Amino acid sequence: MGKPGDIDHFTRVRCYEAVIDQYPAATTSMSLLNLAMRMGGPREALWHGLIRKNHGCTHLIIGRDHAGPGLDSNGESFYGPYDAQKLFKEHEDEIGIKMIDFKHMVYVQERAQYEPFEEIKDKETVTILNISGTELRRRLSEGLDIPEWFSFPSVVKELRKSKPPRSKQGFTILFTGFSGSGKSTIANALMIKLMEMGGRPVTLLDGDVVRKNLSSELGFSKEHRDLNIRRIGYVASEITKNGGIAICAPIAPYAVTRAAIREDIEAFGAFIEIHVATSIEECERRDRKGLYKLAREGKIKEFTGISDPYDVPQSPELRLETENVDVDNCAHQVLLKLESMGLIKD
Repeated sequence: MGKPGDIDHFTRVRCYEAVIDQYPAATTSMSLLNLAMRMGGPREALWHGLIRKNHGCTHLIIGRDHAGPGLDSNGESFYGPYDAQKLFKEHEDEIGIKMIDFKHMVYVQERAQYEPFEEIKDKETVTILNISGTELRRRLSEGLDIPEWFSFPSVVKELRKSKPPRSKQGFTILFTGFSGSGKSTIANALMIKLMEMGGRPVTLLDGDVVRKNLSSELGFSKEHRDLNIRRIGYVASEITKNGGIAICAPIAPYAVTRAAIREDIEAFGAFIEIHVATSIEECERRDRKGLYKLAREGKIKEFTGISDPYDVPQSPELRLETENVDVDNCAHQVLLKLESMGLIKD
C-alpha cells in the first residue's frame, strides 16, 4: 500500500543500493522486508517495532510522522509530527528494541550540513534549505535541477529513471464523440504529427481497428460497448506506463466509463479527454457508412445519439468544433494543448 506519487518498490531498492555505495565497505548491508505500509500512524510504529524485534534487530528508526496517512478532508494532519515517537518511547522497554528518533532535518547552507530544525539556534541569520516530497516530485516531473546537498547524484539518477520529466512521460489521448464526428480522421492526422516529432512510440487505438483485433467477439449492446471501452483503456494504460503515446478514438458514450479509464491511466501518466463536438445533425448528414439511416429505420438497435444516449463531457481537456474547420487545424489545436501541458516541446 502507498500514497499517490510514492516511489515504487524496485526504484526504492535501487536507491538504497546507491546510498549503500556511499558508505565504507563492509560497514553496511541491506536486508529487505516485504512489508507494505498501512498508514496507521503511531500504532503502526509499535507494530513495526515488534516485527523488527522478531527479526533480530536491536534498533529501529522512527521518523517524523511515521506511517502517517497524510492530511484529512479538512487539510489537517491526523497525528502530530512526533506522536509516533512519543508512543514508541512509552513502550520501548516492553518491546525490547531501541528507537532512533529521526527529527525534521534541514540543510544549513553556511555550515554545509544537515541539522535538526528544532535545534538550530541562529535561524534568523543562516540560510535554511529544504525540499519537500511534493517539491521533489515537481522537479522530477519538470526535469529541473535537484541539488547535490539534497541527495547523492547516483540516487537522483535512479529517481529520474522511473520519474522522467513530463515531456518524456507516456500519456493517453481519448477522442470521444458521435459516429462520423471526425474522431478517427483527426486522430490519424495527430498520430502522423507526433510520429514526425519522434521521441516516443505512438499507438492509434481506433474504434474499427480495436473491434477487429481486440473485441471481435463483442456485439453493440450497452454492456459490450462498455467492455470494449474498458479494454481500450487497459491497453492505453499499459502503453502510457511504458512511456508511449496512446491515441484512442472510440465513441465512448458513457461518462462513468470514461472516468474509470481516466483513473486507471492517470496512475501512470496524463489523460487528455478531447470532445469532438460535431452535432448529431452534421454526423447524420455525413453518414458515410449509412449507419444513421439504418438506425432511423430501426435496423440497428442502441445506436448512440439515436436510440442510446451520449453523455456530453462536462470538462474535457479540449473541445473541438469540426464543422467548417479543417483536419490540420484540429490536430494543431491538440498539439498546442499538449504543449501547454508540458507533454511535448516545441
